[in-house]
Amino acid sequence: MNKEQLLQELKSIIPAEQINTNDEALYDAAADRYKKYAKAKKVLDVPVPIAIVYPYSTEEVQSLLLFCNEHQINVIPRSGKTATEGGLENWKDKTLVIDGSKMNQIIKIDPYNMQATVQAGVVLQTLEDELRKIGYTTGHSPQSKPVAQYGGLLATRSIGQFSTLYGAIEDMVIGLECVFPNGHISRIKNVPRRAGGPDIRHIAIGNEGTLCYITEVTVKIFKYYPENHVFHGYLIKDVDTGIYILREVIANGFRPSVARVYSEEDARQHFAHFYKDKCVLIFMSEGPQGIVKATVEGIEEAVAKFKDNVIEKVEDRLIENWFGHLNWTQQNIDNEIQGMIEHSKHDGFTTEVSADWENIIKIYHNVMNRVRNEFDRIEDITMLGGHSSHSYINGTNMYFVYNYNINCAPEDEMRVYHHPIHSIIIEETLKLGGSMCHHHGIGKYRTQWTQDEHGSAYYMLEKLKEAFDPNGIMNFGTIFPQAEGLKFIKGRD
Repeated sequence: MNKEQLLQELKSIIPAEQINTNDEALYDAAADRYKKYAKAKKVLDVPVPIAIVYPYSTEEVQSLLLFCNEHQINVIPRSGKTATEGGLENWKDKTLVIDGSKMNQIIKIDPYNMQATVQAGVVLQTLEDELRKIGYTTGHSPQSKPVAQYGGLLATRSIGQFSTLYGAIEDMVIGLECVFPNGHISRIKNVPRRAGGPDIRHIAIGNEGTLCYITEVTVKIFKYYPENHVFHGYLIKDVDTGIYILREVIANGFRPSVARVYSEEDARQHFAHFYKDKCVLIFMSEGPQGIVKATVEGIEEAVAKFKDNVIEKVEDRLIENWFGHLNWTQQNIDNEIQGMIEHSKHDGFTTEVSADWENIIKIYHNVMNRVRNEFDRIEDITMLGGHSSHSYINGTNMYFVYNYNINCAPEDEMRVYHHPIHSIIIEETLKLGGSMCHHHGIGKYRTQWTQDEHGSAYYMLEKLKEAFDPNGIMNFGTIFPQAEGLKFIKGRD
């Protein structure tokens, strides 16, 4: 079918008012935040989709996927639009974006069973606000909380700022509903645990729209104790000290909701009014009073153990104020893009990885050294640093952050600046057995390392794609390497 025939057929599946062919909307849908500068400068080098469609129900999603599967139309599932790794970027001429934002009903809040069920287009902040009214919380708080939607949160394996206590999205999901390209609707029931074979929730969680379309989610909820929040902040000698203290707290069994260490460079842009050219270590404790008291004592004991490298304590109110302004809204996004257009600089590109306690410090220093010694545009970098923000019993993550002035054509920005730095970080992480993608996912711009990431286990991932999307219509180029996509990854020669 040509474009006109396709659009005509679509109108027999869903009402015309649910089909968006506006040129500006289609251009915006052609790429996500990964290429925000090129997009803002109107120099995107990828095809625009044919249409954006807005289903209101699981059955409409089913009909759309059946239609696309029959006619070999690429599908980009979208819900929230906060992707950062190119997962929403379009690499096919014949593509539909299926946007779940109209499936936005909170189906049930169930305090007795400590769970809530929502459609995929429910905004995280919306559910959180409803839960707060009755003394509960989702426990999930990524910076995108005011705009992120549940379908996208599950599909990208999201994590939030309070993960050390509440866990990541995969720890919160109880059950879900999803639709496969052949139209099959799967419902995974809501139970606390079962040993009925492999955990099939994880076929959908983290699939980044490459296997199925998530339409409904049931998540855990938690009691909320705002009166018991305690904040801690310290200036410390170096990142190494911060990692040692984080490990001490977690290995001793304590679970602060927030546990972070920032390098001097990264601290400058977060804590400029008090960081004094030092690294910053922060914690937040919350929950029932007895648990908070014990957690505070555990943190203080860990800090005391490394007191020779702890310079001074920061006032608690300064840390609390910082947390209160951490999340970003659509206005923040718009302001950031406008600033890039006006000043030709990129503020805050990131690559996040994870590794065990033994290797995360090695990875950090190896990356810093290689970028400073090998990156041929080092004079354009205005900030190079990192922070650890999500810790586990056996290791932690490292969130590398780098800002730079853009002294090249807008369409070449990624190839000239981001890709070389990004590659160094991933290479050094994989050398030491870490994961190249802690929480932003693979998207389209880490696919060249997907097989290195998984090693012999890539066989399992590959077979899932063959089984659930044999015609390859789901989000072409995401997660799974595609030779056809190299021209978009490499950019202009």
